[in-house]
Amino acid sequence: MTDISLAYSPVTVDDVDAAIAFYRDALGLELLNDVSSDGHRWVSLGFTNQPGVTLVLSDPGAGRSPDDGEALARLVVKGSGPGPFVFATSDLDGLYERVLASGAEVLQEPKVQPWGPRDCAFRDPAGNLIRINQA
Repeated sequence: MTDISLAYSPVTVDDVDAAIAFYRDALGLELLNDVSSDGHRWVSLGFTNQPGVTLVLSDPGAGRSPDDGEALARLVVKGSGPGPFVFATSDLDGLYERVLASGAEVLQEPKVQPWGPRDCAFRDPAGNLIRINQA
């Protein structure tokens, strides 16, 4: 069997700076890199407990054709972009309170789901669905 692991996961956002504040300050990810090229930015954020796993924030047009960028922008603005993005934490209540204090839109307060996990749900500033499970 081949040794394989997840390295990067792209998250499309309409405002990279607002997304940085959410993912860094509310969720606690570490800013790793901020690259600009041709009017676009790719911002990498990592996890202290999972070195090598990285979220990459970028605008809809970054690295895409103009038509694809416009189509993706329409989906992101509607909150229908890729996702949900699911995180896990050992302190769901504490993280929920921190994300709530950030002003993020709450979709679901922490609760036990019929399929097993205790989780909550938010939208990031771009409208992406974020679920957080109790680890």
